Amino acid sequence: MSNPDLLYDDKHISFLEDIWGEGFLSPGGGDEVKRVLSGLELTGKRVLDIGCGSGAVAVLMVPELGAAEVVGIDVETPVCAAAQRRVAQANLTNHIDIRLVKPGPLDFEAESFDLVFSKDSILHIPNKEVLAKDVVRILRPGGWLAASDWLTSHDGKPSDDMRAYLVAEDLDFAMASASRYHRALQVAGLEDVVLTNRNPWYCAEAQKERDFLTGPNRQRLSSRHGADFITGQIATWDAMIKVLKSGEHCPHHIRARKPK
Repeated sequence: MSNPDLLYDDKHISFLEDIWGEGFLSPGGGDEVKRVLSGLELTGKRVLDIGCGSGAVAVLMVPELGAAEVVGIDVETPVCAAAQRRVAQANLTNHIDIRLVKPGPLDFEAESFDLVFSKDSILHIPNKEVLAKDVVRILRPGGWLAASDWLTSHDGKPSDDMRAYLVAEDLDFAMASASRYHRALQVAGLEDVVLTNRNPWYCAEAQKERDFLTGPNRQRLSSRHGADFITGQIATWDAMIKVLKSGEHCPHHIRARKPK
């Protein structure tokens, strides 16, 4: 299916999974998810996955990391449908609930999750401060926020290179700085706030991704997704690599805890 109102239709889902692995719609696949969660105990926990993508993260959390229940939410029907298929194929419907939601406040009871997780999805949410307060509300005392997201090195007017990249992406990115994230989480009442800059890692990864798009796989990718589409994606990667190298685009890991 293809719908111009969708950010991630079936075509984009299939393309991103070609790059990052089946069921993953953001860089690093399962290995990066595990790094985001490193040191946290998920056994027997109830987890909210904000922006669950096509479901591989939720599936990983239950059998591999021991989560008792994962609620995955997303705002787009094709993404949720793909995630629901993946959960059913893994026979995990008793442990994973994928829900299509509308943008806005998190529609969950107070203190109903042990962990709130998100993988490169908060960049689609403009108001980081409101989200941080909502996360505090739904976390149980002592619960954790563990996320990764795409940040900028500064707030305010983006550089010409960053504007060109955002135009190339043609997505509703609402990127913010690490200082804004840190302040929003602290003001909301979270503690032990740590943000880790992953720019050096993704600089290297993005170049590998571009090499994948332009190397021996290009003909296969063009046949599968369309030659013009792949040419456009390569141009997007070129624009992204430029702002990664400048440091203006700086993905981070984000972690914070609700006081007990």
